Amino acid sequence: MPDLRIVTALPLSLRPAYEALLASAGLRDEGDADCTALLSSDGGALLACGSVSGRVLKQIAVAPWAEGDGACARIVTALLEESARRGVAHPFLYTKPKNARLFRSLGFFPVAETADILMMEHRRGGVERYIASLPAYDGESGAVVCHANPFTRGHRHLVEYAAARCPHLYVFVLSEETGDFPAADRLELVRRGTADLPNVDVVPGGDYIISRATFPAYFLQGDPEQARCDLELTLFGKRIAPALGITRRFVGQEPYSPVTARYNQRMQALLPQWGIRVEEIPRLEGISASRVRQLLRQGRLAELQPLVPETTYASVTNEVITLVKDTSLVYS
Repeated sequence: MPDLRIVTALPLSLRPAYEALLASAGLRDEGDADCTALLSSDGGALLACGSVSGRVLKQIAVAPWAEGDGACARIVTALLEESARRGVAHPFLYTKPKNARLFRSLGFFPVAETADILMMEHRRGGVERYIASLPAYDGESGAVVCHANPFTRGHRHLVEYAAARCPHLYVFVLSEETGDFPAADRLELVRRGTADLPNVDVVPGGDYIISRATFPAYFLQGDPEQARCDLELTLFGKRIAPALGITRRFVGQEPYSPVTARYNQRMQALLPQWGIRVEEIPRLEGISASRVRQLLRQGRLAELQPLVPETTYASVTNEVITLVKDTSLVYS
């Protein structure tokens, strides 16, 4: 009877066999697994493996001689059970489109697909539930997507510009838990900083505005960043925008980050095919969220005020005064 075990750290003795199994499936270890399921034969040979990283099941591989014997189903079932134990209600996975039938049989449903990637989740109608949770507007809308870590005068400039050019504007704030400011705090900062704009709804990006930090690339051999862009834009253009009446998307120019500049280019190339006009506007000089974070870490609060709205300034300086010890920042 094959032995199934779940480990939080891969035993060094299994590392060569594990990496060889992944390589045989065209995969690689991204090194960010919370836990890994390993299925071994009675003789100790590694038959199958798979990992959980946050809300994503990944690096699922089955040895060629074990295919068709239920090895993949055992691994996926174990990972789903472990995800549930960790409080993840509906995990996601990203795979090659050719694997759609296999994972459909294991209870996954497609979310978005490009030529290179299929995004799936372990529940039906997740995108529809997300859209239904957002404020509805009867008419055409625009959209801005931002991380806002934290919300700066540059972000405010973009939102104000967009809000003046469409009857209604959705501002999607990434929900990833990375960076100095938690997602809930970033969302609240954007809401406070745009509360005077009556046609703006600030909403969480949830699981469907795919961030660079959470996108897995363990099965991609080409350009992972472009693949992520294309998948997110396909999901936005085909599923989210039509349901919300979004016909325009506004972005700020990015002269300093080649990655963001490439993303803007992909947006302009792809979104028009779904009837979405992309408008790129000049950014405000000398203002960036990274600069704000640097000043906060250095305790140079007097230099913050020209860079952030009063609502952000009041919030972050209050937290600094309350929570800073020595030169380290801790946000509650």
